[in-house]
Amino acid sequence: MSEYVHPEVLVDTAWVDAHGGDDGVQVLEVDEDVLLYEQGHVPGALKLDWHTELQRPDVRDFVDAAGLAALMAAKGVSNETTVVLYGDKSNWWAAYAFWFLKYNGHADARLMNGGRQKWAAEGRPLVTEVPKGSPGRYRVPYRDASIRAFAPDVVRQILAVKEGRGALVDVRSPEEYSGEKLHMPEYPQEGALRGGHITGAANIPWAKAVDEDGTFKSAEALKQLYASHGVTDDKDIVAYCRIAERSSHTWFVLKYLLGYPNVRNYDGSWTEWGNMVGVPITQGTKP
Repeated sequence: MSEYVHPEVLVDTAWVDAHGGDDGVQVLEVDEDVLLYEQGHVPGALKLDWHTELQRPDVRDFVDAAGLAALMAAKGVSNETTVVLYGDKSNWWAAYAFWFLKYNGHADARLMNGGRQKWAAEGRPLVTEVPKGSPGRYRVPYRDASIRAFAPDVVRQILAVKEGRGALVDVRSPEEYSGEKLHMPEYPQEGALRGGHITGAANIPWAKAVDEDGTFKSAEALKQLYASHGVTDDKDIVAYCRIAERSSHTWFVLKYLLGYPNVRNYDGSWTEWGNMVGVPITQGTKP
């Protein structure tokens, strides 16, 4: 992992096995399947439910700074805590939680490379006991607007792509990108009125960044992958998917593993863009 620009944000399963219970370390499991934690989890890990704990349904946005501070304190997290995140789907939602913690200025957040899949494949222990720790002391120091894109930013990004200054990365499946599907093929087709992609976006599915065991590919392979679609470190980059979990994974790769300086995650993603009046979409397989 030393080949990455910021290798400190990744830990392997052996590190978590050895240090997950250390003072100053809190492991959090964040899954798409929110029932997995109860079936067995990494010893010492607490559950973070992306749907009920990170979201405010009344405003369709994240919890505010006070809400996040209370949540983190309840999870035993203080500002100086090393937070290690992992989950299913090669860390989709763990990467989403990582992105959100970084958006809120948390200093030391990391991903367990390979996630839940790799931990289980190696025969490491999964327990059902929920640990009881001491509450943390937490405050949100700032919100880093430079890593989050909103719809007006994406409108401007379309022009940046046309002028060669920027890149839009659609990390969804080819069927979603073309407009054939509104969600991944094996999921219910719902969430947007229109299918297709944001005009000018390149389709680089998130899964191209990982190996079969769920771990990230080498830095050289990743750089070649994105460069082959015109996504290079000299451009302002916006990534999106359907609800921002897969694009958080790609954002993590570009921002931390490759060290690209200007990468934002559009968390409104296709559920916003595909339902919005007056914004351009393109259907088919070409940007």
